[in-house]
Amino acid sequence: MKLIHAIRKPIHRPIRTAFAILAVAAVPAGAVAVPALAGPSKAVVTTAATSTCPTGWGSLPESSNLRGAGHLTNVWTGQHACFDRIVFDVKGKPSWFLVRYVPNVYTVGEGRLVPLRGGAKLEIILSVPSYDNDYRSTYNPANHNELTNVRGYRTFRQVADAGSFEGETTIGLGVRARLPFRVFTLAGQGSTSRIVVDVAHRW
Repeated sequence: MKLIHAIRKPIHRPIRTAFAILAVAAVPAGAVAVPALAGPSKAVVTTAATSTCPTGWGSLPESSNLRGAGHLTNVWTGQHACFDRIVFDVKGKPSWFLVRYVPNVYTVGEGRLVPLRGGAKLEIILSVPSYDNDYRSTYNPANHNELTNVRGYRTFRQVADAGSFEGETTIGLGVRARLPFRVFTLAGQGSTSRIVVDVAHRW
């Protein structure tokens, strides 16, 4: 992947951050929780019915003030009764992130439009690169325009890579509409952690 030098200033806004101790609470009653350290590369699908979905989510930008360090190693998605979920596996501690709805997502540095299916687009910026200190790839998907197969998902429409440079990785997430979402982190065992984004099916 071509790396072009650019400067980005992180935007800091308060965020509801949950660590592994809150992982169970992060999943609505009636849904099946995704284990904090189960690392599938394929989608995790939960089919259990639920009568109560979580409330209090919003559609405004979410960010954290974490200052971890690490490398992106995997991106995977799953379906739940009340929301679709995208998970970013990080080798290292939870790090700063920014998740926001934008008119369009563009590749970092080059500024090329990233076409995304769906009625709304989420830009997900992670302060972890997809390469190590020697610029060797730590996450190299087979198809940068389709990081995971979200066909049949109720909310997700497409997951695409928008590039990685200067210690940051940007992901474009196409969703059905501008729906409420939440972001939290999971502290894993050893040097593994996760950044999780859930987007509601409806509100």
